Amino acid sequence: MDRFFVNKNNIDLEKNTCIIDGEDVKHITKVLRYREGEKIEICDGEDNEYIGEIISMSKEEVNLNIIDKRNIKRESNLKVRIYQGMPKGPKMEYILQKLTEVGTDEIILVDTKRSVAKIDNKKEDKKFERWERIIYEAAKQSKRGKIPKLKGILSFKEALEDMQRNEYNICPYEDEKNTPLVKEIRGLNIESIGIFIGPEGGIAEEEIDALKENGSKIVTLGPRILRTETASTIASALVQYELGDLGGEI
Repeated sequence: MDRFFVNKNNIDLEKNTCIIDGEDVKHITKVLRYREGEKIEICDGEDNEYIGEIISMSKEEVNLNIIDKRNIKRESNLKVRIYQGMPKGPKMEYILQKLTEVGTDEIILVDTKRSVAKIDNKKEDKKFERWERIIYEAAKQSKRGKIPKLKGILSFKEALEDMQRNEYNICPYEDEKNTPLVKEIRGLNIESIGIFIGPEGGIAEEEIDALKENGSKIVTLGPRILRTETASTIASALVQYELGDLGGEI
């Protein structure tokens, strides 16, 4: 069943009704060609899921009758926040999609010393609008219970300050040889973790020193050099496997 996120204010549990509006209306009626009487999944973005039967449609909204509520936990108790050094072009889209799929709670974009990608202020809003749409579609496809947050673009200093809200912080680094990520985090009892990922050119030595001074643990993802889009996905998945909800489920 196709899934759509709706504002919780559009759900009336007393009357068992729901209204879908916005861009999803066109997708439901014109692209997927749903008809009255057919069923879809809806989620309020707070991990509450429902099955709705379409009772009427117009250009502005789709009206549903809620026929069932599902008590399926989709979200991990562990909040994983990725601090992503700005990558180029389509790599960003891949990163946003895959991090959403593996359960990342928040993606924070960071302008690091070796970030090549720069965004004109005039184009930033349009870029973010597209990126948020990519996250939204990935959240629907992967049956997430909520839509990951996108934040940024932060300076490196601002990112260090933001990382203080996490209980634990790590940073995979190609020159670290002795501390595997899994070994570093195994056995931790935490509710939030930040993972700092460098851009294509890697993380500058002075940034590594600053991360250490800020309390981050520097770790390795293995003997091979990973692309930034690979490193962010692998690191997030490993953390969820060890401390979140992927362990024992694969």
